[in-house]
Amino acid sequence: MTFDLLSTDKNSQARAGTITTDHGKIETPIFMPVGTVGTVKGVHQRELKQDINPDIILGNTYHLYLRPQTEILEKAGGLHKFMNWDRNILTDSGGYQVYSLSSNRKIKEEGVKFKSHIDGSMHTFTPENVMEIQRTIGADIIMAFDECTPYPCDYQYARRSMHMTHRWLERCVAHLKKLPFKYGYEQTFFPIVQGSTYKDLRQQSADYIASVGADGNAIGGLSVGEPAEEMYAMTDVVTAILPKEKPRYLMGVGTPINILENIALGIDMFDCVMPTRNARNGMLFTAHGTINIKNAKWKDDFSPIDEMDITWVDTEYSKAYLRHLFSVNEFLGKQIATIHNLGFYLWLTREARKQILAGTFRVWKDKMVKQMDKRL
Repeated sequence: MTFDLLSTDKNSQARAGTITTDHGKIETPIFMPVGTVGTVKGVHQRELKQDINPDIILGNTYHLYLRPQTEILEKAGGLHKFMNWDRNILTDSGGYQVYSLSSNRKIKEEGVKFKSHIDGSMHTFTPENVMEIQRTIGADIIMAFDECTPYPCDYQYARRSMHMTHRWLERCVAHLKKLPFKYGYEQTFFPIVQGSTYKDLRQQSADYIASVGADGNAIGGLSVGEPAEEMYAMTDVVTAILPKEKPRYLMGVGTPINILENIALGIDMFDCVMPTRNARNGMLFTAHGTINIKNAKWKDDFSPIDEMDITWVDTEYSKAYLRHLFSVNEFLGKQIATIHNLGFYLWLTREARKQILAGTFRVWKDKMVKQMDKRL
């Protein structure tokens, strides 16, 4: 993987760059649609490519390990071939899912023993076998195995967890050196900065992660319930330390406003289930604010879903029709909303890139944040 930094905004830390892997170019800043189990929920691959058009999507190690299981993925020739996706894929190592299974897992130095949310069977993730699983999945960018701490989290726990994440990272790096690539292309490894919302821990972790010399770096343990201001403060601390010549990935973030504010702090890559999950609940993101399409006020509004016409669904259907689909629980409504939201998120990061390259990002960002912070 290579990363070319093309431009940095003169009034913020926002950057525009290009990541190149064996599966093509990724223009940053970028939003990565979440395809947890080998699919972006409710969207055909043809729609994903033609209408939403991301350079990269995300899969999840925990879920793919459980279903369809690594044996099936290896027989298929990796996740790209299994799901018929010829562009980039990043896999999260499963650390966040382990965090979310707090009542069904035990964390020890060796790794994490957890109970499957599907059938209650017991499994163990270690830094070593998570690297093996991600080799078999075959994503272009793979993540270190870490512990994602909850919020709030007391200082001593956050400190112990951070140091264990660093020790696990050493084991990930050592084991990866023993594992050959499987499918004729290379994989790039990103370690993860932790430290909860404690500035000194975030600084220690960022210093350590930077010293590893990986081709890219990630920031984890945010967007887990902390106020947005704390998220931005921790991101600012970390981006001041992580090397500028490497891409930076902020995991699991977030709202459109969160994304723009973190782009301004020097983040290049994002993922979040929010655009798809909220779409299925009738929430639409637009450049002028958020729409709850289930509200009665849209019952006889025959205007297009979004006059900006970012994706074809925006002018193909009216707000009244989309509200009707939700009111009768027709799955087509969720599909339309999902395509719209993902299209908007990709438009937002691509427009941010254009503004960075044009030298107008800060003014545009401040205007967009005010516009989007509305309920329509």
